Amino acid sequence: MMASTLAAQPCPCGRSSARGAALSLAQCCGRYITPDLATPAPDAASLMRSRYSAYVLRDVPYLLATWHTRTRPIELSLEPGAKWLGLEVRRQHMIGPDSAEVEFVARQRDASGRAHRLQERSRFVLEQGRWFYLDGIIR
Repeated sequence: MMASTLAAQPCPCGRSSARGAALSLAQCCGRYITPDLATPAPDAASLMRSRYSAYVLRDVPYLLATWHTRTRPIELSLEPGAKWLGLEVRRQHMIGPDSAEVEFVARQRDASGRAHRLQERSRFVLEQGRWFYLDGIIR
């Protein structure tokens, strides 16, 4: 994605500044979702937000690269026509020095127009300075 597009586009994760202004994709998740993965997400919640943004942007390589090798699928296909509508982070906490949980609700509309709500408690692990999505419990 071009830098000028990133600068203007609001971040899909919905994060806002301290003043309540929506952050651009470049200011928020876009800095992590790069082909070279040069800037790792600093914490599990930021990784979770960037993964949500990657689903919105349909960035399968980023989703696979940030999925832990123990649980990562060989391939990932996204539902054609699905539209992600919003993200709410409900809770985040460290459960050890190198593990964390983030509970969130994501809203989506499928290709037929039917609305869905995904509530998940996701687990993340920190390895060699990078956070990875491990798995989640759907509620």
